[in-house]
Amino acid sequence: MGEPHRFSDYLVLGDGPVADILLWKKPNQSILILVLSTLLWLLFEKGGYNLLSFISNVLFFLVIILFFWAKSAALLNRPLPPLPNLEVSEEVAVKVADEMRVCINHVLSMAHDIAIGGDLKLFWQLALGFWFISYIGSLFNFLTLVYIGVLLCFSLPLLYDKHQALIDDKLYVVQRIVQMQYRLIDEHVLGKTPST
Repeated sequence: MGEPHRFSDYLVLGDGPVADILLWKKPNQSILILVLSTLLWLLFEKGGYNLLSFISNVLFFLVIILFFWAKSAALLNRPLPPLPNLEVSEEVAVKVADEMRVCINHVLSMAHDIAIGGDLKLFWQLALGFWFISYIGSLFNFLTLVYIGVLLCFSLPLLYDKHQALIDDKLYVVQRIVQMQYRLIDEHVLGKTPST
């Protein structure tokens, strides 16, 4: 037998600059983003700075810089700041609306299945999922949770890339255990007979 099939996590991550950064193919950019996110987290979390006031101040300074650049360009006969046409095209708006419509219809369909159809399995899945999210949310504030997500994004893909075979084996064992437990719950708690 040959080596088990190994898929490319580089392709899974988008096969581009995002994959390069998350898999540390461009270490300088990866370190820069990690250091900046750590500094922002320290500024907001430990420094007591507010996200809304930070965004407001950054935009305010940007407007001031562009205003004085435009005024000095007119006085010194220099080119204006290179700003693109700042508008949302109808094509982009329609594409976003279509994506949102699909997501909203999916959520409404699930709500209908639970409320009208009495889908007990889906109800328990959602209940456990919301409970888990609530529990995790009670342990951390939102900004710390986002920062933990950034740290995981920079570490998990790299670890998986280096140890894919070992991790796949362990995940397969966990999947089998979860499937067996799920079957037991289906049979005993929900009263369903196993399908043969």
